[in-house]
Amino acid sequence: MSGEPTDWEQRVIERAARREVVIVAGLAVAVGAFVAVFAVRHGFFDLKVYYGAVNYWIHDHGMLYDFLKPNSKYGFTYPPFAAIAMVPMAVVPWVLAILVSIGLSLGATYALLRWLVLPIARREGWTPWFAGAVAFLLMVAFEPYRETITFGQVNLLLLFLVALDLLVGVAGGRRWAGVGIGLATAIKLTPGVFIVYLLVTRRWRAAFVASLTAGLATLAAAAVDPGASREFWTSALWDTDRVGSLAFVSNQSLQGMVARLSPEHPSSLAWGLLVVAVLGLWAWRVRSASLAEGLALTGVVGCLISPVTWVHHLVWLLPALILWFAAGVRAPSSHRRRVLLGVAVVFYAVLCSRLVWAWEHGFGGVGGFLGSNAYVWISLALLIFLPLRSSSPSSAEGAGVAELRERDAVAA
Repeated sequence: MSGEPTDWEQRVIERAARREVVIVAGLAVAVGAFVAVFAVRHGFFDLKVYYGAVNYWIHDHGMLYDFLKPNSKYGFTYPPFAAIAMVPMAVVPWVLAILVSIGLSLGATYALLRWLVLPIARREGWTPWFAGAVAFLLMVAFEPYRETITFGQVNLLLLFLVALDLLVGVAGGRRWAGVGIGLATAIKLTPGVFIVYLLVTRRWRAAFVASLTAGLATLAAAAVDPGASREFWTSALWDTDRVGSLAFVSNQSLQGMVARLSPEHPSSLAWGLLVVAVLGLWAWRVRSASLAEGLALTGVVGCLISPVTWVHHLVWLLPALILWFAAGVRAPSSHRRRVLLGVAVVFYAVLCSRLVWAWEHGFGGVGGFLGSNAYVWISLALLIFLPLRSSSPSSAEGAGVAELRERDAVAA
């Protein structure tokens, strides 16, 4: 019997393909209209800080942390190694720097879709290009994603480095596993929580490689500019005024939540107790999680425990949202499926809505406290309730293994 489709089957396939094209085109128009109306244009503000600081450092031979963006109080806040990684910006025009920033973010997005969405599409029998296109368009509407692009931020690149390490390096038993996490940590410090994840899950070699990479990168930066390194580690790192008010509504971390209770005198004790509790819950959950689930849960906890988590930093929630949706799709009962998918839609809609900005100029009272911390509540819900497919790393092998030769599920 011939394996070629009959004329009737071919017509069905063609109709399905046309339907997918129409859906993607319609969604593109809807997302484009939504972004045009609701998205804030930040004019690549953060990229201007990077660009100005690196050029000031290289061409004007100034102290890296003395630079302030004109007409603002904002300067370079990352470790010196980040400036070394951004040195190419000192030899390219501003417009090209913008194009490279967008291009690198889109490249990172493609990799994340391939690692996290494509295995779901294959398991469910969805057309890969269609699933990828829909997921990408939904990302564009996602507030943290579009803020990352319009600020010219590095979040997606750091997420890419960490995901590459976990979903390809660690999962495939590669000797270089840990390098990506180490580089990400040397660039921005906060990805260092993934080194703790490797230790908690007893991936000793990868944890060692990540720590060694971060240490060597930091020492290399100190050798290049000892003064800048001294300034960062002894002063700039501890100067919270360089990043803005902790109580500012964009700070959707536990520290931001505590600060909004008492902006003038935020309780360090309350913040510390919350961080300890959240880390304890996280450590308990990730020990029985697959690598993709570990990526998701650790990305969430990193946002919660960081002193400052601006809205654009919440791109780290993307893996958790994708895995929550996948859990809803594969739920064994229709009731559970409806509940999980309904919650996923609510979480996503809120994180697209700019809801917290309604309390930008005042967050008093119960309503203000609840509303101004809306993204914190979603992060906590993802950490506590994200369905885990596996009860142990060894049982997490699934659809993504064959493609990437992974020992743990790439995504489920």
